[in-house]
Amino acid sequence: MLDDRAKLLLKALVERYIADGQPVGSRTLAKATGLDLSPATIRNVMSDLEELGLIVSPHTSAGRVPTARGYRLFVDTMLTVNREQLNGVPDFSSAAIEPAQPHRVINHAAQLLSSLSHFVGVVMAPRRASVFKHVEFLSLSERRVLVIIVSPDGEVQNRIIHTQTVFSQSQLLEASNFLNANYAGLAMEEVRERLKTELDALRGEIADLMKAAVEIGSEGSPEKDEVVVAGERNLLSVSEFSQDMGNLRRLFDLFEQKTQLVRLLDVSAQADGVRIYIGGESQVVPYEDLSVVTAPYEVDGQVVGTLGVIGPQRMPYDRMIQIVDVTAKFVSNALSHGKP
Repeated sequence: MLDDRAKLLLKALVERYIADGQPVGSRTLAKATGLDLSPATIRNVMSDLEELGLIVSPHTSAGRVPTARGYRLFVDTMLTVNREQLNGVPDFSSAAIEPAQPHRVINHAAQLLSSLSHFVGVVMAPRRASVFKHVEFLSLSERRVLVIIVSPDGEVQNRIIHTQTVFSQSQLLEASNFLNANYAGLAMEEVRERLKTELDALRGEIADLMKAAVEIGSEGSPEKDEVVVAGERNLLSVSEFSQDMGNLRRLFDLFEQKTQLVRLLDVSAQADGVRIYIGGESQVVPYEDLSVVTAPYEVDGQVVGTLGVIGPQRMPYDRMIQIVDVTAKFVSNALSHGKP
C-alpha cells in the first residue's frame, strides 16, 4: 500500500511523463506537486516506487518513467475524468445517420476516434444474430453437399461440406424439411441445444448433416471489414514506436491481420462501460508500450460490438476515456434510432 505522499508523487510523475514524454526527475516533481519536500526525500520515495515496480529509470537518466504496473495503478485509482467537458468533439446533433447505413456509421466512428485521439481508431462491426429462415441441402457429388442458409433479411450463405456417407437427394430434402419445419426463426445456439435431444428419431448420418449445417450457421458469414481500423499512420509520429522499426512493423501486422484485434474487442464486449488495457500486463494486449481504451456499443439495448482507441502507454487517459465513451454512445444511438 502506498501512503498519500507516494500516491501524489506517482500521480504527478505519470501526468508529467504523459505531457512531456521525458523522464521525470526529483526537482520537476517537487515543482509539480508543490510539496515542501527536499530532493533527497523525493528521491527516497521514488526509489521505493521503483522497488515496487511502478516506475523505472531508463538507461542512465536520472529521471523515472512509469511501468505498465504504474500506469495500471494510475488509471485505476488516481485518474479523474470530467465527463461534462470534452474539447474538440463535434456536435453530434447534426450528424443524423440512417439506421439502414450501419457500414457508414462504423466507418465514420473509426475515423472520428482516430481524428479526435490522434492515434488509431478501431470499431468491430455489429455481429448479426445467427438466425435462419430456410436451409437447403444440394448434392454436388457422392460425398460433397452444398449447404444453403438464408437469413430472415435475405442474406444467403453457401458452404460445401464433405460427408462420410453418400446421401440421395431425397434424404437431403428430408433433412432440410425437418430443419425448416421445426427450427426456422430460432437462433442457431438454441437449435444446437435442441438437436442434441430431438434427433434420436432420425438416422445418425442425417443428424450429423444437420449438426454440420448448424455449425456453419453459427459461424455467420465472414465479413471482410469485421474490424474497421483508421489512423494507423498516426503511430509514425509517436516516438515510442517510430524509433523501433521492428516494433512498428509488428503493430502494422496487428492492424492488417486483425485476428488479435478481434480477440481483444471480443473480450471488451463482455465489459460494462469503458475499459483500459495496458500492454505488457497480460496477453490481451501482448505489445509493450501499447494501451487500448475500449467501450461496447449497443443496438436497442443489446451489446453488438466494441470500439476503441489504440495508442502508446503514454496517452492522456482522461481524454481517451471521454472520446471512447462519447463515440460509443453516438454509435449506439445512430444504429438504434438513425440519429444521435
